[in-house]
Amino acid sequence: MPVKPAAFMSYVRFNDQHDDGQLSEFRERLAAEVRAQTGEEFAIFQDRNDIAWGQNWQQRIDETLDAVTLLLVIITPSLLRSPPCREEVTRFLERERKLGRQDLILPVHYIDTREIHDPALRATDELAEVLHSRQHADWRELRFEPFSSPVVRRAIAQLATRMRDTFWRMPAPVAAPPVVAPPVRRPDPRDLATRQTGDTGAAAGTPAKSPSPTHVVDPYHRGHFTTISAAIKAAAPGDWILVRPGLYEESLIVDKPLEIIGDGHREDIEIRAHDASALVFKASIGRVSNLTLRRVAGTGRSHAVTIFQGRLDLEKCDISSDSLACVAIRDGADPRLRENKIHGGRQSGVFVFNHGLGTLEDNEIFENQFSGVEIKSGSNPTLRRNQIFDNKVNGVYAYEGGLGKLETNYITGNGGVGVRIDEDSSTVLRHNNINRNRYEGVWIDGGSSGVIEDNDLTGNLGGAWDIAPDCEPNVTRARNLE
Repeated sequence: MPVKPAAFMSYVRFNDQHDDGQLSEFRERLAAEVRAQTGEEFAIFQDRNDIAWGQNWQQRIDETLDAVTLLLVIITPSLLRSPPCREEVTRFLERERKLGRQDLILPVHYIDTREIHDPALRATDELAEVLHSRQHADWRELRFEPFSSPVVRRAIAQLATRMRDTFWRMPAPVAAPPVVAPPVRRPDPRDLATRQTGDTGAAAGTPAKSPSPTHVVDPYHRGHFTTISAAIKAAAPGDWILVRPGLYEESLIVDKPLEIIGDGHREDIEIRAHDASALVFKASIGRVSNLTLRRVAGTGRSHAVTIFQGRLDLEKCDISSDSLACVAIRDGADPRLRENKIHGGRQSGVFVFNHGLGTLEDNEIFENQFSGVEIKSGSNPTLRRNQIFDNKVNGVYAYEGGLGKLETNYITGNGGVGVRIDEDSSTVLRHNNINRNRYEGVWIDGGSSGVIEDNDLTGNLGGAWDIAPDCEPNVTRARNLE
């Protein structure tokens, strides 16, 4: 009989006791929400001393490799100091390796943990590196909200959806096998190899969706196309484009919903554009992952990546520009930038303007000629857990009515101010480390305002603050370390 999907929760019991059983209730509500979304009973095992935990753990880890099982890791400082928790994650990583998957560990960041976000500390702990590299759910603020809160209920539903999508459909392969194009004629998109996603919708019994075609790009003529642009032109909305290692001297214009994924080491898959952006996004939704995107010196002026609209998931890419900014977000676009290296921009690392939005999480933004992130003209991005360092001017610069929310970022070693807020702008800063910048930690002028709470502003050469007298009444400051 097949084993039903299930999960184990790796956590430190003290954290549950300290929060009056909140983690236990979190587990119960999450399991119930998965059941609500799938119509199938779903178990999340919690207590290591429970016989059900022991029997199921032993069977699923050591005996039943085909069983669909997830490890829910509750990240707290105590977790990394707990030998049982470390062993659980280590054994589960080995299980993932045997299965050829990378989506069966779901970290939930419950209490701020320096080993996860401090690069120096993280480099000394292999397990912290692994947890940091995974897409995680951030529960640090939600921890203080009641479960009846709409924002908490929505967050639990989103977590449950991720579990549902992991368990009730087959994952994307880590690396696709070699695909040889037909030898006689150029491939017709209708004849291309397909990748079975196995997405059955939700509950059992729902008809399976048709698989999305995968277009393979290989400069050695071992795929369907030798250029990414040709694959984009041939692809239908919703298709996958798998890009093998090579140098692609072209500018990509994505004007339909597509997923473009690098198949190999990121540094070996380079898109290099001389006279235009390496990537222009003009679709409602899409995903680009594991590519090197370069805008190199040439004629004209452009950004390395220009996002005009929609929600692009831009993940784990290496992005640089010898022309303007590395990434430009404009005109109301609302992308998700996660775990990218954004560096070497002739201007800023990320430039958000003309009411651009977006969420930037877990990126490294460094060594750009202007500021790490610029926000202007009514734009309102959210920045979380980014490393913004060694930029020539400011770490973050909001001006001409720029907004933005900065939470738990490390903004260090920049040539100007850590965070500059100017020209009728208003920015929220909470739980950031803003240190070792050449001038002040926070600089506010030009009729601007801000909420500055629970930040570490120590070690800046110009001191913690420079706030213009006319701005002082508009600034809320609380619990900052100066």
